Amino acid sequence: MTHRRTLIRLAHPVYFELLASVAAGIITMVWVARLGGDAVAAVAVATNVENVALGVVLMASSGTTVLVARARGADDPGAVRAAVRGGRLLGALLVPPVALGGYLLREPLAGLVLGGAGTPAHALATAYFAISLPGTAVFFAITVVDGILKGAGDTRTPMRLAFLANGLILVLDPLLIHAYGVEGAALATVIGRSVALAAGLLVLRRNPLLRAARSALPSEGTTAALRRTVAIGLPMSVDFVVRMAGALALVAVVARLGVTPVAAYGIATKAMYVATMAFYAVRQAAAIHTAHLLGGMGAPPARAESGARGRDERREVGRQALFLGAAIGTTAAVLLLVTAGLVMRGFGAEPDVAAAGALFLRCLGPYLILMGGFIALAGVFEGAGDSPRLARITVLGVLAQLPLAHTFSGLGLPGICLAMALAMAGQCAALGMLHRRTAVPQPTGRLRARSGSGSV
Repeated sequence: MTHRRTLIRLAHPVYFELLASVAAGIITMVWVARLGGDAVAAVAVATNVENVALGVVLMASSGTTVLVARARGADDPGAVRAAVRGGRLLGALLVPPVALGGYLLREPLAGLVLGGAGTPAHALATAYFAISLPGTAVFFAITVVDGILKGAGDTRTPMRLAFLANGLILVLDPLLIHAYGVEGAALATVIGRSVALAAGLLVLRRNPLLRAARSALPSEGTTAALRRTVAIGLPMSVDFVVRMAGALALVAVVARLGVTPVAAYGIATKAMYVATMAFYAVRQAAAIHTAHLLGGMGAPPARAESGARGRDERREVGRQALFLGAAIGTTAAVLLLVTAGLVMRGFGAEPDVAAAGALFLRCLGPYLILMGGFIALAGVFEGAGDSPRLARITVLGVLAQLPLAHTFSGLGLPGICLAMALAMAGQCAALGMLHRRTAVPQPTGRLRARSGSGSV
């Protein structure tokens, strides 16, 4: 129960942080829905592309979170400073290919995800990308700031920054969307995040753990810290990017069913995010808690002496995370089953779009329950440095999901739900077998050589 309380304490600010972003996205979609189905389809596709971009920067933010949490557990200010430097450098290196490259390729990108060019939806998505993709520079910076703070054990400040950013977005949306259409929605997002980034940089300078780390000698050079962040964060990034790319590819499958299904899918997935963000909140909490526990085990001799205790604790964290994820998934499934029609009408969707979206939401129950358990338990693997195996499971699951979606797409949106549930069931089975074989992870290679200093 102690682990469950810790997970809840860490997770609930993360959830409200993520929920603030979801709420802003929902309100944005309500305003965009007034522009018609083509505008809804364009913004739905564009925001899915942004989710893929989030997966890219997770290489820096998640890797930094784990390394800072481990260094905090080991009480090693030098390792904290090295982890922060590595995360900042990696985040900066990731900006140009995504922001500049995405801007230059905005037209073919819009055509790829919408299944063709020359349509009103394609033109609107291209216009949205012209602002949102350069704006990923701000998005990446604030995500790294959040990762540093979470590794330091502070999940409340990122929540407050999210409230600031998304509160501004909610104020600016009606003004800018009315003036500029879908481009106004993108502009409101960039402005809100820019203000939050400025506030976040001020908070970093005042954090006690990070302030103490600034006066310590880094435990390793910047290049070595960069490599360590990549080694920890890359599998997490691959996991998320593959999952979001799979969701984006799923949009392309749905788009072949027509504008009404893709508009319904875009709105329904916004509603679904209210639940899935809770899964990711538990996942982040599990990763932070597990990394902190491992950092506190000390050098290899101490790890050997506490091996059985560490294994039991990690498995207990996994059990509690699984319980929380599945419970949230079940609650969400029941609520969507009962309120699906009301949810869709709340978005102001046209009657045919609302009917299609409500059917989709009512069919999501099995997928949500399975996904809740999988995502929450995955956090334990992230915090323990076992994310490469987790990423392989995700890749296989997404590869299975796409042909299943094509196979069952003849059933319409319920067929898409069926494909999602079957693919997630396979991932859950694989992760469950992996978790049962879990032992306390030992550092390998370079990590083992440095674990005595508490730098991991």
